[in-house]
Amino acid sequence: MPTFEEARATILDHVTVLGSESVPVLAAVGRVLAADVEAPWDMPLWDNSAMDGYAVRAADTTAAAGLRIAGYIPAGSHSSDVVAAGTAAKILTGAPLPPGADAVVPVEDTDARDGSVLVRQPVRPGAHVRRKGEDIRASETILRAGTVIGPSEVSLLASFSRLSIPVVRRPRVAILSTGDELVEAGGALAPGKIYDSNALAVAAAVLQLGGEPVQLGIARDDRASLRALLVEGLRADALVTSAGVSMGDRDLVREVLHELSVRQIFWKVDIKPGRPTAFAVHGSKPVFSLPGNPVSTLVTFEQFVRPALLKMMGHRTVLRPVVRAVFQEDFPRKPGRVSFLRVRLERRNGGLLAWTSGNQDTGILKTMLQADGIAVIPADWGSVGAGDLVDVQMLRGGVEA
Repeated sequence: MPTFEEARATILDHVTVLGSESVPVLAAVGRVLAADVEAPWDMPLWDNSAMDGYAVRAADTTAAAGLRIAGYIPAGSHSSDVVAAGTAAKILTGAPLPPGADAVVPVEDTDARDGSVLVRQPVRPGAHVRRKGEDIRASETILRAGTVIGPSEVSLLASFSRLSIPVVRRPRVAILSTGDELVEAGGALAPGKIYDSNALAVAAAVLQLGGEPVQLGIARDDRASLRALLVEGLRADALVTSAGVSMGDRDLVREVLHELSVRQIFWKVDIKPGRPTAFAVHGSKPVFSLPGNPVSTLVTFEQFVRPALLKMMGHRTVLRPVVRAVFQEDFPRKPGRVSFLRVRLERRNGGLLAWTSGNQDTGILKTMLQADGIAVIPADWGSVGAGDLVDVQMLRGGVEA
């Protein structure tokens, strides 16, 4: 039975980045660039004004004499008229610098009247001019493979009229719940039955990180039902099952996966909650078998499935940010397994304080809703006491900031 760190490392070693596809730039937001992008031309394309003002010869601004206004260049136009000695051209921000001019005088440093402009402050050559190519040169690599596309990247791509880009493909993640006790949400609830929340919860987690969930429904506790749905699930890029991996008479998931030539890498992890977590591969496809308790399902998805899917999507950062917080209560536990405590956080006097978000029993789902993060308690620790420093995986970003 691997340790927590060994299990996560093993999973990440077994998953690889998916292939690429070309998508429109807005559809690429949040996704990972699959190839370098080069600039097709200089940026800016021409010398242009950084200010509203007057295009001048810098040498003409050293004297207090007025300059004759010999032209007007608004943004979106250009002028081929030469700015001769003793003249100036009124120019707006972004407009191309006219020939002959080598500087721009901001309008607030001038007085204009009767067709002339008086420059109150001399300027040096190049003042308030954005030079051709000063931002980006033609053929320069502007975005590298592995970049996560966001608003700044979209702005840059749009500046070069790049309408589509290659990104790593979104993984199709098949999701299967198992158990005769389960009823799909919306169905009639008979005595002894419960609604299946795991399928929708896992689907939401997959959507949140940018994957494509494929919901298979509920497999009953018999081999035929389970086999048919597992065969369908193995057509996806990854398969996530919940329940059916413990040691009960009806826990058949591992056995049927074995019959389908799925190679088990490990079964059980030295953690709490989530010990009966299994990982297998079907060719290069990862297969995750998570515990059926909703809290355990969510926690083990966070620890094992989420990092693997992010790696498959080309992300280089696949783990949640971790912060250090001062624990504010006494929590009894026995050493031997890594524990994941659902905690709420509060920032005080420049530091973070942590409390459990409630009863840590895996049947108490509301403690996941109330948690800002998951405190990872090392296996060799005993009880956690008030004042202990704990590492917390951040689930929400507000408190950290």
